[in-house]
Amino acid sequence: MTLVVVPVRYPLSEHSRRTLETAIDVADEHDAALSVLHVDLYQSGQRVTQSALKNAVEDAFGPLSNTRYAVRPGFLVEETILDEIALEDADIVVIGRKQASRWRRMVHRIIDEPDVADFLREQLDCRVVTASPTE
Repeated sequence: MTLVVVPVRYPLSEHSRRTLETAIDVADEHDAALSVLHVDLYQSGQRVTQSALKNAVEDAFGPLSNTRYAVRPGFLVEETILDEIALEDADIVVIGRKQASRWRRMVHRIIDEPDVADFLREQLDCRVVTASPTE
């Protein structure tokens, strides 16, 4: 079965809601399982639980079938996301436009003129979808 992974912030920001909306649409379109991921930064001092993440998503979108929720601790958001995507062997990753900008800055340190989607595809062997903001 196809797996769509979507990293989000907690509590859900407006950007995270739009990214989740895109991920839900992509998962429905591909009849795929959905994995909602939050990276709990060690340095933030915040401890988010899977049930809190699930409740926030379901409050925003209602109950979602074939969806799992993961909260992973880490120091670097991007590295933790990469690890989780590789561990889950994701087929599609949906990232928000703001997140794509952060990835671009990170990747720019490694290579000139980074194309984040290409970089992630090379690193992860999956399709990358960037959620567009809605007006």
